[in-house]
Amino acid sequence: MTRDEFLRRFQLHPAPFIQRPLIKRLRPAAVLVALFEQQGELHVILTQRSAQLRHHAGQISFPGGRQEPHDADLYATAVREAQEEIGLLPEDITLVGQLHDYPVISNFLIRPYVVLINPSQPLQRDHREVAEIFTVPLREVLHQNKHFVYRLRRFIYDQVYFIPYQQRNIWGATAGILRELADHVYPERQLIYRPLND
Repeated sequence: MTRDEFLRRFQLHPAPFIQRPLIKRLRPAAVLVALFEQQGELHVILTQRSAQLRHHAGQISFPGGRQEPHDADLYATAVREAQEEIGLLPEDITLVGQLHDYPVISNFLIRPYVVLINPSQPLQRDHREVAEIFTVPLREVLHQNKHFVYRLRRFIYDQVYFIPYQQRNIWGATAGILRELADHVYPERQLIYRPLND
């Protein structure tokens, strides 16, 4: 998927309606769904979190984190965290839009911002927080027929998404956010997924 095709499809469709239960006392956080074009194709930047972290250790995630008192807003939170975690400079980021807030079991409410980036310097991981920075072609994670869903009856979700890619397994909030992005870009395929259980 090219940059122009993505922007056309992202802006063509209204954001899908998502109803989630209201949960009090969740702490605000934000992430960047950071896309960059390479050889005419968009890729998304993901990180594998350090195994030493308190929350979601070792999981695949977007760059981002919790809001700090000095952050002007949640977008500023996402930009600051991306600079701290992967060395992405604020001036290399262009905001495209945002997705619905996403609650997670660690009591955070995550706001995903979709951005286009054009890094002016190589990305550098913060070794304390990030074990690895890697990229995935956007087309690989926007195909709903490659999404697996596990249905459950607990916490705040009735299903959890899994998106395998090569030797990795993207799941949890990261897969859920990518699923929402896929449904936004390709609303005609919203009902497509592969069940892991019945």
